[in-house]
Amino acid sequence: MSAPAVERAVERYPAHLHPAYATGVRSLRVVEVVRLTDTVRHVVLEAPDGGVLASYEPGAHLVVTTFPEVLPTEADQTEKRNAYSLTGDGVNPRRYAVSVLRRGDGGGSDWVHDALAVGDLVEVEGPRSSFAPRHDQRHALLVAGGIGVTPVLSHARAVVRWGGTCEIVYSYRPGHGAHLEDLRALAARPGVTLHEATTVEHTARVLAERFADQPLGTHAYACGPVPMLDAYVDAAAAAGWPEGRVHLERFTAPELDAGVPFTATVASTGQRLAVPPGTSLLTALLDAGHEVANLCRQGVCGECLVPVRSGALEHRDLVLSESEKSAGDRMLSCVSRGGHAGAEIEVDL
Repeated sequence: MSAPAVERAVERYPAHLHPAYATGVRSLRVVEVVRLTDTVRHVVLEAPDGGVLASYEPGAHLVVTTFPEVLPTEADQTEKRNAYSLTGDGVNPRRYAVSVLRRGDGGGSDWVHDALAVGDLVEVEGPRSSFAPRHDQRHALLVAGGIGVTPVLSHARAVVRWGGTCEIVYSYRPGHGAHLEDLRALAARPGVTLHEATTVEHTARVLAERFADQPLGTHAYACGPVPMLDAYVDAAAAAGWPEGRVHLERFTAPELDAGVPFTATVASTGQRLAVPPGTSLLTALLDAGHEVANLCRQGVCGECLVPVRSGALEHRDLVLSESEKSAGDRMLSCVSRGGHAGAEIEVDL
């Protein structure tokens, strides 16, 4: 059930759901702030009443409203919503924990580092899942680069909780290995192996070796910077892994051109929306009064997925698999567009 559907159920049937089902906008209190490295802060949150929080799947994220002083592209705004991966195993938590890398651009991560303190109330949404493990996996190969360790740590902790097995590959710069001790502690348990790599060359070599030596039924998961994810995908392909067993989560996307003009028809109303170059379908839908969930607006989080009834599409996101894109029945409205200049598509809203 989606987060909005859960919230509607809570409103309609308040006596039948435990408060821990709440995933909508609410406030949590900061109870701990830990400096993991020079550029990473670990923030622990709990409900003001200390109660149980909503459970989540490994790899889920929490949306946090931050109040940066400067936003590079939206300098007139005073708040921003940022997604941060949760680091726990997700089972009946009383606390949520996220680790935030300082970006140094005056945005939300700088606010977390410079302004957030124990005792503060923080507005959050979620947890939301876009990087969950496959429940039929027999083994997991978990690959992390830099701050991409946060969702990978969540996966690893869940594997340990449920008695599974996994291999972890952690690529980091010396002195910048956030959660390294946590991973080493997990690797001391039966069934968990950790491989550390501190150079580009070493990372590529370890990835090639590990993809070539996994048991049947293994699924692979990776999160990290673009070059490492490219190396991960290449290593999987070279080892003959099917696409359906290779999963990844991206934090950033390359810059895109303005795209071509197209027209979108809203199926429920027949409304036709002209979408010019430089304007996303998401913006056109929002401006026309249609509610579409969204977050990153870069095609990496999957929040703004909309169903499509007809029309040629140009997929420009980093979320959908090639087979999902080929199906042509959904698109990420923040970046994807009509397939050619003048194309007409119909969205099922």
